Amino acid sequence: MRKNSIYCSLLLTVSLFAFSPEMTAQDAVVKAIIDEGTTNNQTQKHLDVLSNRIGGRPVGSDAYNAAVQWAAARFASWGLEVSIEEAGETRVGFSRGPWFGKIYGGMLPGGDGIYLHFATPSYTSGTKGLQRGHVVIEPKTQAEFDRMKGVLKGAWVLVTGTNNGWPVDRSVKGDIRRDSLIRLNEEVTRHNNDVMRRYRSRSGDRRMNVDQMQEALKDSLRKTSDEPALFYRQMAEAGILGLIQSAPVPITALWDKETVFGETSSFENLPVIPDIKLDEHQYAYIYQLVKERRPIELEFDIRNHFRPGPVKFHNVVAKITGTHYPDEYIMVSGHLDSFDVATGGVDCGVGVTPAMESARLLSISGAKPKRSILFVLFAGEEFGLLGATSWVERHKDKLDRISNLFNRDGGPLAATGVSVPKAMVDDFIKASKHISSINPEIPFTVDTIPPRPRPLQPGGTDASIFAIRGVPTISLRDRDVKGYDFNYREIWHTERDLYTKSIGQYQEHTSVVLAIIVYNLANLNHILSREGLYYEQ
Repeated sequence: MRKNSIYCSLLLTVSLFAFSPEMTAQDAVVKAIIDEGTTNNQTQKHLDVLSNRIGGRPVGSDAYNAAVQWAAARFASWGLEVSIEEAGETRVGFSRGPWFGKIYGGMLPGGDGIYLHFATPSYTSGTKGLQRGHVVIEPKTQAEFDRMKGVLKGAWVLVTGTNNGWPVDRSVKGDIRRDSLIRLNEEVTRHNNDVMRRYRSRSGDRRMNVDQMQEALKDSLRKTSDEPALFYRQMAEAGILGLIQSAPVPITALWDKETVFGETSSFENLPVIPDIKLDEHQYAYIYQLVKERRPIELEFDIRNHFRPGPVKFHNVVAKITGTHYPDEYIMVSGHLDSFDVATGGVDCGVGVTPAMESARLLSISGAKPKRSILFVLFAGEEFGLLGATSWVERHKDKLDRISNLFNRDGGPLAATGVSVPKAMVDDFIKASKHISSINPEIPFTVDTIPPRPRPLQPGGTDASIFAIRGVPTISLRDRDVKGYDFNYREIWHTERDLYTKSIGQYQEHTSVVLAIIVYNLANLNHILSREGLYYEQ
């Protein structure tokens, strides 16, 4: 089977170059890239290791450090020059173990012990072993807190408010804001009680329940603040087991900024209350049971672990040195870190593994480009573009000599073209020669775009850090050409960011495209023109 695939590939690649009476050394390298990339592509093997063996990898975690060592070793095994560059540090380290939860009581089909579907943000507390307890709904006023403070010990607390994946703010500013909202809620409650009392005295109807009365008075009543866990500190002191908030499916769980970078963050000042984001359907069911005062208990075992910091994190840099212009660069990048409620199979496996495979293809093809090619796997993109910021500060002298940065950080779709300023069109047409012939089902086009505003602030991806400094950041344009109905928003920062969401055919194709374009651009006699790239805002 292997022999047949190689034979077919050779026929393909020979046909691609058959029109040329004399194959150049550069064409021979491109032919070798296509041959290896279409018969023995390793992109998904890299992703399997990164996503399934190493797993989710926020900076400061053992998994992230393992990914750094693995990626550096892979680049070195392919003959590239490798360096591991410090990019920053976290106040404490964090690693995640298994987690599970169950519900007991209520009226669920199947009886007791139904498993719960949930996640916790990175850098938040675990449960200190298996914990089981009753469930209460959080208080919103001081009177409510005083009325129920005796049942808080050993309770799981259902909190409301909008959930966007972030944990409850543990900062001093958060405490101040919560105190002010409690006072506001007290005023709102007094106002609403006065309105309802006046209404009852006028109507003389005391049979009307509260819901009916509120409907009748909806234009007169004020709303209390629905920020989650207004009594965060007080409930913690009372001995609650943890907070539970409704989470849209697929569940998003981000990170605790206060723990990672807060001014008071330390190993002695860690979060002590689990912050659970629970499937909205299960949450609604449990909330209704508690509201009806039905007996119900929840059980959780969440193994989140911290270690004393500071914990340094690093960028991985691999280099193929140019033969003619070693101090000019084509860059290829993705971010090595990911959130750990999943395994980072897409965000940013789609950036890391095609970049690594393109490096391998260039190495195995015997490529000796005129210009240096840098492969950079950035740290801490999810925590604020930290690795890219560090790299730019460390290598300011290189910025004017970067021909282009190809940063990949999106979905696992097929590279189908580029959109470039007019001054780059001819160079990209030359660089993308033969790409459309690799797989006729996946076309590749070069289109012209007008100048775009040079960003003033970072945002979105690591590429923005470079764009601010005027560096070209032309990216490969992606498309779901075969109709796999891929939706990045269903995966982005959620529990679904897994190896299984990667589209291997697209990823493998992209790695070949990337290797060819990068190699050909590195062989130009000039770096790409920046004319018409940006305009100043």
